[in-house]
Amino acid sequence: MLITSRANVVVALGATQTIAWASSYYMPAILGGPIADALNLPASVFFGLFSGALLLSAAVGPSVGRLIDRQGGRGLLAVSNLVIATGLLILAAAQGIMGLATAWIVLGVGIGIGLYDPAFATLTWLYGRDARRSITGITLIAGFASTIGWPLSALVLHQLGWRSACLMWAGLNMLVAAPLNWLTIPGRGTPEPLRETDTETSTAAPPRAAMPVLSFYFAATWFVQGAMAAHLPGLLQAVGASSAAAIAAGSLVGPAQVGARIVEFGFLRSFHPISLARLASALHPIGAAFLVMFGAPGIIGFALLHGAGNGMITIAKGTLPLAVFGPQGYGLRSGLLSASARTVQAAAPFLFGLLLERVGIGAVGLSAGLCLAAFGSLFLLRPRRAVVTQPRRSAAECEALHCDYVRKPNLADTGGETGIDPGRAVFQTVAF
Repeated sequence: MLITSRANVVVALGATQTIAWASSYYMPAILGGPIADALNLPASVFFGLFSGALLLSAAVGPSVGRLIDRQGGRGLLAVSNLVIATGLLILAAAQGIMGLATAWIVLGVGIGIGLYDPAFATLTWLYGRDARRSITGITLIAGFASTIGWPLSALVLHQLGWRSACLMWAGLNMLVAAPLNWLTIPGRGTPEPLRETDTETSTAAPPRAAMPVLSFYFAATWFVQGAMAAHLPGLLQAVGASSAAAIAAGSLVGPAQVGARIVEFGFLRSFHPISLARLASALHPIGAAFLVMFGAPGIIGFALLHGAGNGMITIAKGTLPLAVFGPQGYGLRSGLLSASARTVQAAAPFLFGLLLERVGIGAVGLSAGLCLAAFGSLFLLRPRRAVVTQPRRSAAECEALHCDYVRKPNLADTGGETGIDPGRAVFQTVAF
C-alpha cells in the first residue's frame, strides 16, 4: 500500500469510479446500437440484457455490503475492476446472443461489487461518521463519467469499431483502476474502540420506520433517474424541441450534477442530509413545471434542475443511511436499499418509454409525482441534534487514520463535565 492519505484515497477512488461507471453503466448508450446491429439482434435485446444485469447487481448488493462491513472494500473494489474487464473481454469476443448474455452476467456482477454503493461503504468502513465529505468528494470526480466516457467510447467506435472500444475499457479497468484501488485504499478502518457501540454515551436506537422510508425514497428517485437517462432527449422533443436542441440541453445534466455537488460540498455541508435529500427530490418537479408552463423554451431549466437534483440524490444515497443509522452495519443497509432501488431503476426505461409513447409530455407527471412523493416521505424522519461522547483518538491512531487529533479538554471547555470533547455534537434522527 503506497498511498494512504484521505485526499489521495478520495482522488484515486474518484478516478476508478469514473472508469468503472464509464465502461459499464454508461457504455450501452454509445455501443449498444452498434453491438446489436453487428450481432444481428434487435436493440431491445441488448438493452433487455442490460436491465437484467442491473437486476443481478441489485441481488448481489446486500452480500457485498455485509462483506465490506466485515473486512473493508480494498480487495473487493480491485476485484470488481477485473470482473468488469472480464465482462468487456467476453463482450468484445461475442458472436451472438449467448456471448452477449454471458458478458452481461459478468458485467452485472462487476456493477454490483464495484460502483458507488461499495465505494461509499468502503469509505464509511474507513472513516466512520467522518466519511460524508469523502463520499461527496468521489462523486465530484466520478460525476464526469458520462462526460468523459461517452466521447471516448464514440471516438474509439468510429476509429476502430465497437470491439476495440470494449478492449480499451477492459484495459483501463485492468491496468489503471484495479491497481489504483489496491494500492490506495487503506487495509484497516476505524478502530473498534471508536465505533458507535463503544461510545461513552449510547446513541438512540435507529428509528423503526427509517428503512421503509429510505427504501421508498431511493426507489422513487432512482426510477426517475433511470427513466431520464434513457428518455430525456425524447421527453424534451415531446414538448417541441428539435433533436439538436434536446441533445444540447441534455448535455447540461452532467455539469449540473457536478455543480450541485460542489455547492453541497462547499456551502451546504452544514445541513443535515435529510434536508438536502428533500431539496434534491424537489428540483425535478420544479423543472417539470418549467416544461409544462414554457414548453420548448423551458428545456434548459428542466435539464439544469433535473441534473442538480440527480447529483445531490447520488450524494444522499451515501450520506442518508450514515446519518440515520451510523457507521455500524452501513454496508449491509446500503446494499438492501440499493436492491429495491436498482430493481425499480431497471424497469424504468421500459415503463416510462411506454408511457411517453402514449401520452407524450404528460409522462413527466409520473416522474414529477414520484419525486414529490419521495420529498413528502422524508417528513416521516426528523433530524435533531444530540451530543454523543466518543473516546478520544490517540495521536498514533489519528496519524494512522489521517484525522485531526482532538486534545484533552479542560474542565472549562466542557462546563465541568469530564470526558466530553467540545464539538462532538452529531445529528441523530427520529421518526414519527
